[in-house]
Amino acid sequence: MSLLHTIVAFIVALGVLIVVHEYGHYLVARLCGVKVLRFSVGFGRPLALWRKGADRTEWVIAAIPFGGYVKMLDEREGPVAPEEAGRAFNRQSVGRRFLIVVAGPVFNFLFAILVYAGLFMYGLPEARPVLGEPPAGSLAAAAGLRAGDTVRAVDGAPVETWQELRWRVLQAALQQQALRLETVNERGHLGEATLDLRDYPTDEVESDALDRVGLRLLRPKLEPVIGHLQSGPAQRAGLEVGDRVVHIGGTPVATWEEFVRTVQQNPGTPLAFGIERDGRRFTVEVTPEADRAGGRQIGRVGIGPQIPRAHTERMLIRVQHGPLESFGRALAKTWDISVFSLKMLGRMLLGQVSWKHLSGPVTIADFAGQSAQMGWISYVTFLALISISLGVLNLLPIPLLDGGHLMFYAIEVVKGTPVSERAMELGQRVGLALLLVVMAFAFYNDLNRLFTG
Repeated sequence: MSLLHTIVAFIVALGVLIVVHEYGHYLVARLCGVKVLRFSVGFGRPLALWRKGADRTEWVIAAIPFGGYVKMLDEREGPVAPEEAGRAFNRQSVGRRFLIVVAGPVFNFLFAILVYAGLFMYGLPEARPVLGEPPAGSLAAAAGLRAGDTVRAVDGAPVETWQELRWRVLQAALQQQALRLETVNERGHLGEATLDLRDYPTDEVESDALDRVGLRLLRPKLEPVIGHLQSGPAQRAGLEVGDRVVHIGGTPVATWEEFVRTVQQNPGTPLAFGIERDGRRFTVEVTPEADRAGGRQIGRVGIGPQIPRAHTERMLIRVQHGPLESFGRALAKTWDISVFSLKMLGRMLLGQVSWKHLSGPVTIADFAGQSAQMGWISYVTFLALISISLGVLNLLPIPLLDGGHLMFYAIEVVKGTPVSERAMELGQRVGLALLLVVMAFAFYNDLNRLFTG
């Protein structure tokens, strides 16, 4: 994907998530009778400005897209006309102020729930948890798992898809717990295996936990026949669906895996594809585009394999649920991801998980571009995940964040009087320092991933 596409996907993602968060503040403020002066997407100089409504609220798109804000009438920030004093934010009860502030993160979570519920109702084809042969010496091999085993349940909870299995293993790896897997083999025989993750290195939790313990998705050998084309080098070279790749540069190609391996190992290098089409053979030169994946540069040509129906029925399952079950699953998924995020942050603070797992705007932009390239389903799933992260981050009790304001309101409830201006000012300075340190770590990690992989 081009740099321009990545930037556009990132800006759209930021815009959507900022609007969702700030609209939560705006809507609840209006419901509580507070006058809203400005709703801004971004900071700095306004690029576009509209005034709407009886209060002539300013709707702004600003130059710096990394955030946004809702400015309310407040006597601490300027003079307020006596007839409008009752609509000032600072005049509201602590309960109303609490609701207005917490509404932003809550809307982030609601957005994720709606996205996941919609995807569950829409139905998605997903990979079944069918295992390939585990590497010798791996934890999966030691547990007695074999190629062709299908995981039916983890610790008694049913598992339908590969992603569900990945999530369960990742959670257990972070907690360094043993997992009990219930399996069924190709002959229909039931089995049970214990995957011991008690010694799993939590500083490597960001890597593919399944691959590290030896759990690999079974990949049936496919013929090197083009099943679908995307915009890219192969399409520009004139290749068509149904073409068979016979050789690359004179080296015979017997399987799709061999074809992919050769293409990935030659980014930016012209390759002579030997093609068979309708009984005739010819050669086409294709130059794989360079792309980054897993911290290394690989080649891509924009084609996918032709998958026989038998493989599809064995390896894929369409997961679709009714409205009520979809919302229940979406709520549970959002809760699980939120709790997992908090556990990761807690382990970082305790030094049990490396700070290298923090990601900044460069990494997020990269993921935005990659997910957009994979299609709308991947992109909205990415938006839901980032929305949950923003919700969790904003609820942390750090001054300057929503959670910091909520902490001050909780103290006010206990004391019976508001926190002093001096205490709030000191808290905001500490909060700013903490945020700058975290941002510095995240930006360093971004640059480290970008230049060193």
